[in-house]
Amino acid sequence: MNIKEYEKGSFLKPLASVKYLFKKPHTVRYPQEEKPVADRYRGLHINDLDKCIGCGNCRDICPCAAISMEDPSNVRPIDINKKGANPVRPKVDYGRCSFCALCVEMCPTGSLKMSKDLIYTSPDADAFAWIPREEQGREPGFVQDNEITPLMLEAEEMEELEPDVRKKSFEEMILGFSEEQARREAMRCLGCGICMQGCPAHMKIPEYIQAIFDGDNEKSVKYMLEDNVLPGICGRICTHRCQDDCVYQYRGDPIHIMWLKRFATDQLEDYKSVNIEKMPSTGKRVAVIGGGPSGLSAAYHLTTMGHSVTIYEQRSRAGGALATGIPLYRLPIYELDKEIGNIESMGVEIKLNTKIGEDVKFEDLLNEYDAVYLAIGLSYGRSINLKGEEHPNVVQAIDFLRQVKIEGRRDITKHVIVIGGGNVAMDVARTVARLQEINYGSKDTTVETVSLEDWDIMPASQEEIDGALEEGVIFNPAWGPNQVILDENGNIKGLEVKKVKHVFDENHRFNPAFYEDQKKIIYGDYIVESVGQMYNFSFIPEEMLNKLEFTPRRKVWVDEYGETSIPGVFAGGDIVETSRGDAISAIANGHRAAIGIDRYLHGKK
Repeated sequence: MNIKEYEKGSFLKPLASVKYLFKKPHTVRYPQEEKPVADRYRGLHINDLDKCIGCGNCRDICPCAAISMEDPSNVRPIDINKKGANPVRPKVDYGRCSFCALCVEMCPTGSLKMSKDLIYTSPDADAFAWIPREEQGREPGFVQDNEITPLMLEAEEMEELEPDVRKKSFEEMILGFSEEQARREAMRCLGCGICMQGCPAHMKIPEYIQAIFDGDNEKSVKYMLEDNVLPGICGRICTHRCQDDCVYQYRGDPIHIMWLKRFATDQLEDYKSVNIEKMPSTGKRVAVIGGGPSGLSAAYHLTTMGHSVTIYEQRSRAGGALATGIPLYRLPIYELDKEIGNIESMGVEIKLNTKIGEDVKFEDLLNEYDAVYLAIGLSYGRSINLKGEEHPNVVQAIDFLRQVKIEGRRDITKHVIVIGGGNVAMDVARTVARLQEINYGSKDTTVETVSLEDWDIMPASQEEIDGALEEGVIFNPAWGPNQVILDENGNIKGLEVKKVKHVFDENHRFNPAFYEDQKKIIYGDYIVESVGQMYNFSFIPEEMLNKLEFTPRRKVWVDEYGETSIPGVFAGGDIVETSRGDAISAIANGHRAAIGIDRYLHGKK
């Protein structure tokens, strides 16, 4: 019999299996027998529900569409208010799952694993889809390996001037991405949108990053302008809380969202080519007091809504702290002019050198306009009542920075002390370092900071602290100013400081205490106070000011749409509770107030 005949179906064919009758089977009789599996075996899933942030990357990457994002409350409660997380968790349908483990590889937090267990039986077909969790007690098998991963964990390195070069001038120190770098960095984005939660303006970050990757910078900027009227500025000085929430922080480097924003805006000479829709005129008029980021934001959005807006700015340049306080090496004037110019091109009128209360009465604005928006900011330095601070060489940070940036001041003494540990104090210290380099070449010069806060609670960002250290700034953390020390000629000799015992009391309230027997002198001949700013409402008549309600923290009370206790008067920026003292917060509540003013002007409650 040849083989072909056998294949056709010989009557002897069934006997071919007889040879297996007495052989030991390979079948594992579970659970009577156990058969060990490989350490990286890909069985049923395990997920740490507390570590998981619900980003949905596992769902998006699954080639079998086996994963959905579901409410896990029927499994067990999770912290739905956790920063940088969504209140959903992955549910796996094992009727679809191919056990490829790509979901595990792409999990940015490392919460998702695969177990060594692949056995599950049930008569219920619906029981083969569930939300995996750690409590199921399965032994881990396949887990992530950062050495071999489809994720691009390392960020593009941003080029910047070396410390010894950047100290010699006020040139912008960050050089920005090239197009190739921007495309590569944009390619890292997983599009999960977790970053949007951290952004006070809730910008459409995945969309504008995708547009950058596609090479469409106009489209990218258009997405930005929907929520942030100063994207190029924020691309330079933003506190980038979006990056703090980026899912890559768990396994690698967060995406440089801020620098990508800067790249896209830098590619456009102006924003004329970005077609922004503008509603027909409503005939309504709005006055905005203050031309800082909050006032500019509100004015821009109100104009797109069809209202006529006039900004009243007391200084010779709009921009608020952006114009007067952010040093040139971080924010050049040309970028400020570019973005304010775009706002003016939309039809916003800006009246400079106009002080409310003197040049224009506040009550006249209430009579002439349909609504008023207060965006005055914290434009005055806060004194600490330091003994000897009346000396002319003891100045406020906000005044010093304005003199350097706007008035062109370039003189400085050789030994400067900066009181404060926040970002403004870093701006002052790094500005002084540049002035000293320009004037003296760093010969026999010092710039020292003194702050109540120790390193671990210093309010300045780590980027600013590191930059100051690189530029030679000397830090004295956990020391508090006691008094200014003068020499026999009445010149400043130094600052006496006391060692800090604690900054906050047991109730976490600001209540510093000191060791009275631990004192030292920091030697210097010029002192800059940078311990905070305050507002000035002297332009509002007393009887009207009494109607203005304040929060316990002495911020202006506003409702969800930014309206104050005075009908038709809205407020935003640093004077309200929702601001966190940065530009993006001010921009965000300026946008929110614009929505509220628009509702008010249309008679909506």
